Amino acid sequence: MEGILFFLRWIHFLAGVTWIGILYYFNFVQTPFFAETEAAVRTGAITKLVPRALWWFRWGAMFTFLAGISMYLIKWHQTGSLFLSQSYGVTITLGGLMGTIMFLNVWLVIWPAQQVVIASANQVAGGGQALPDAAARGRRAALASRTNTVFSIPMLFLMGAASHYSLVGSGGGAPAFWILSLIIIAAVEVNALVGTQGATKKPLDSVSGALWFGFILTAVFYLLSIGLMS
Repeated sequence: MEGILFFLRWIHFLAGVTWIGILYYFNFVQTPFFAETEAAVRTGAITKLVPRALWWFRWGAMFTFLAGISMYLIKWHQTGSLFLSQSYGVTITLGGLMGTIMFLNVWLVIWPAQQVVIASANQVAGGGQALPDAAARGRRAALASRTNTVFSIPMLFLMGAASHYSLVGSGGGAPAFWILSLIIIAAVEVNALVGTQGATKKPLDSVSGALWFGFILTAVFYLLSIGLMS
């Protein structure tokens, strides 16, 4: 079983580096470049570069998720009912929940929306008109992608802390911890899926805003854990 867990962990790391690396490329490099470059260059990149990057992006997410959920179920089976009362179980579950939402954003929000954007760019490159809903779908994909960037910061902190930094003690505040954590995660995700403009979207409109959002979210989960679970 240890050999299986190591093999799954290796796949999880390898696929995760691919997935999160391309996520950061999209948000930190490609999006600012597209905002500054000419329409013809942007169209060419969307038709030729973006589909290749999205292939690695979505399948990196898929294999990260599959390896991660497999390890999670094995660990749960080994530990039994004590899993969520231990620091590892609590931390890895919270981090894994955000990772799962990120995975679902990739396959159910970002990829379908980007298919419309790519189809529109191909149509323009062939001399036609842009698809009428391409801009709106592109905005939705951008909000989901920036939200994944926000989630990635506390998610990676919790994944590292699961085995290397205990956040959970014998405190009796587990119900409050989980209720507050789930409300916060749901609010951040709903912000990506509902509406396209407004004050709550502003942190997602810049790289620095998304980074600060992610670091603040990490601090919130840290404070909740030491305040309610230690």
